[in-house]
Amino acid sequence: MAESVYKVIELIGTSTESWEMAARAAVEKAAKSLEDIRVAEVVEQDLKMENDKVSAYRVKMKVSFKYHEEEAG
Repeated sequence: MAESVYKVIELIGTSTESWEMAARAAVEKAAKSLEDIRVAEVVEQDLKMENDKVSAYRVKMKVSFKYHEEEAG
């Protein structure tokens, strides 16, 4: 079996609707520039407050994707 290497980055997604939408927004945006995203783990959730009301849901995520070494040539 061939070995694989994965890179892990941290992302923060935001939404005015929910933590789920915040996570989805972060992963979908990242997928536009990263290949082979494998796992997204929510590590923290918080709320942004304005005038005593929730104005945004935020999630901090660790996202892993497969590392592809550039071919020599």
